[in-house]
Amino acid sequence: MTGAGAIVDESIVTGTPVDTPLRRLVVRFRADGVAMASLAVIVCFFGVAIAAGVCLVFGLPMPMDPNATNLEAKLRPPDSVHWLGTDNLGRDVLSRMVAGSTISLTVGFVAMAVALGIGIVVGAISGYFGGWVDNVLMRVVDALLCFPSFFLILSAIAILGPNIWIIIAVIGLVSWTGTARLVRAEFLTLRESEYVRAARSMGQSGLAIVFRHILPNAAPPIFVTAIISIPDAILVESGLSFLSFGVPPPQATWGNIIADGKTYILDAWWLIVFPGLAIFTASLAFYIVGDALRRASDTRS
Repeated sequence: MTGAGAIVDESIVTGTPVDTPLRRLVVRFRADGVAMASLAVIVCFFGVAIAAGVCLVFGLPMPMDPNATNLEAKLRPPDSVHWLGTDNLGRDVLSRMVAGSTISLTVGFVAMAVALGIGIVVGAISGYFGGWVDNVLMRVVDALLCFPSFFLILSAIAILGPNIWIIIAVIGLVSWTGTARLVRAEFLTLRESEYVRAARSMGQSGLAIVFRHILPNAAPPIFVTAIISIPDAILVESGLSFLSFGVPPPQATWGNIIADGKTYILDAWWLIVFPGLAIFTASLAFYIVGDALRRASDTRS
């Protein structure tokens, strides 16, 4: 057999993988050594966070209780017993950072999911239907962008009280505007494409066109935005905890470990440096992975 049929048959016989956009994205991403290293860092953070979360939920023993105080060992520098030192109450900093990773990463991912869900819905409706619907929704987005988001989050938490689920909800409800604008721009471009016109001519409903045709093609930039939004939520939660508006003590987060150590910054540097490095490393890894995915999904590259 000759021609295209021979090529198809040969791919079936030899088991050659079909070249798809997803496969090209994976190949390009795997070729980026820095991105792969950053992904490994994220996986390590998640492994630690999941293990700590399981121990806390089921009451399993940890190497050291993150909330156990020992005033005789307070402000002890890193040594063979306390690898990252102790705080002003003699609590092990490493154990508190491990326990805090669960809170910080949970806030980052769940708040991102809330913001992503709202942003996709608003952006899709605005971009697909256009007209007065687009004008009304975009004016709402513009109004929200006029207010400093961190100020809105602080005000809401001051009224509702510091609680992890309240913090997640408030961050998510304030952070969706950028996603909405991105999704709207993608939909405005894709709604006039040939496959969307063909779907309309076949009598498909607007909902089917949005979710079966437009949204899958707009997914790559949305997914990249979601990845980059995670460290933003982590940084907001850390800032709230540093200002004593975050998760209430004694529960540890990376932000309130730094807040506890700011009084002793000249005497106990490890209370600032190690949680600060954790926040910096996690945020940088997410940003690098997000940028690598953006470049790998760019069909012009």
